[in-house]
Amino acid sequence: MNVLDLVRPDLCDFGGYGSARKSGLKGRIWLNANESPWASPADPGQGLNRYPEPQPAALRTRLAELYGVPEDTLLMTRGSDEGIDLLTRALCRAEREAVLVTPPVFGMYAVSARVQAARVVEVPLVDEGDRFRFDVDAVLRTLALSLAHVPVKLLYVCSPSNPTGDALPLAEIERLLQGVADRALVVVDEAYAEYSTQPSALRLRPRFANLVVLRTLSKAFALAGARLGTTIADPALIRVLTAIAPPYPLAAPAVALALEAVSASAADEARRRAGRIVAERGRVASVLARQPGVRAVYASEANYLLLRFDDAEAAFQSLLAAGVVVRDQRTQTGLHDALRISIGSVEENDAMLAALAPTRPGCAAAERSLPLSRA
Repeated sequence: MNVLDLVRPDLCDFGGYGSARKSGLKGRIWLNANESPWASPADPGQGLNRYPEPQPAALRTRLAELYGVPEDTLLMTRGSDEGIDLLTRALCRAEREAVLVTPPVFGMYAVSARVQAARVVEVPLVDEGDRFRFDVDAVLRTLALSLAHVPVKLLYVCSPSNPTGDALPLAEIERLLQGVADRALVVVDEAYAEYSTQPSALRLRPRFANLVVLRTLSKAFALAGARLGTTIADPALIRVLTAIAPPYPLAAPAVALALEAVSASAADEARRRAGRIVAERGRVASVLARQPGVRAVYASEANYLLLRFDDAEAAFQSLLAAGVVVRDQRTQTGLHDALRISIGSVEENDAMLAALAPTRPGCAAAERSLPLSRA
């Protein structure tokens, strides 16, 4: 398929804004961008009086190596959020096309659609008691029906899914890609891939032009404050997204940090830390599953756990009283009694577990006296 057949017709050959750095000109004296000739007194020597490269070559090369993809399939953005926004604007015309989401799921897919006045089609995840399941058959049926109404142009697969923690097997992603054929893009959001046992959907990209994969340095690489994500897609689609992106999306200090964070040694450390989080996830899940008042601890392939409580409000307030902040999920579809708890350090996790420890007379002392394994 030609991926440009899915792009808004008015953007297929759109050149975008021709910024001063986009021209690729070389020189010694820069008088083409209306910049200050003097560095700011606050500049630590990074040349911040000059605009940065729109897509820094050194970082693009390193990220392509990290993810095992060609450089022309990669666009760097301000977090994955910007990639989601660019995809929505590039494919969906207001009121004429839709995105499909599978609640409960990351809210930015629907937010970006609403800002673009695109429709949102929902196919809820299936709650199986111990995990949430992405219903591929239901999604494909819904996509077929959408052709007669408002066609779905973007299908979001959050894997591992936020907030549920479930990951979609590669075979199921392949079935989705085959099922939508040339009708829609399948966008696999792998923000938490480093914590998962499932192989990356990037393995499928050479075979499917309608596959987009989102990655980020915010989680396992510990750069949430630097805001750097990556959209990986067919080169023709990357060119369209680049044309509609802001002229200078990446701040120079963030790029410098990112280059250090994805060096070979730092990437190895990120993998080691992800392994520690996975081990802690198992320990914490085991302790929480035995806590009175915890009705369910869902299986997770990410760095968080989704829990249902007999009294979620009491649990939330107990945690806050102990200075522990977790994510309240009770406004999400099907999660009226649920909280999402990130996996922190051993000490942070122990503080969270202590705040949720039973307080009923006769059992509190016994429960609190149980040692918390630090395996």
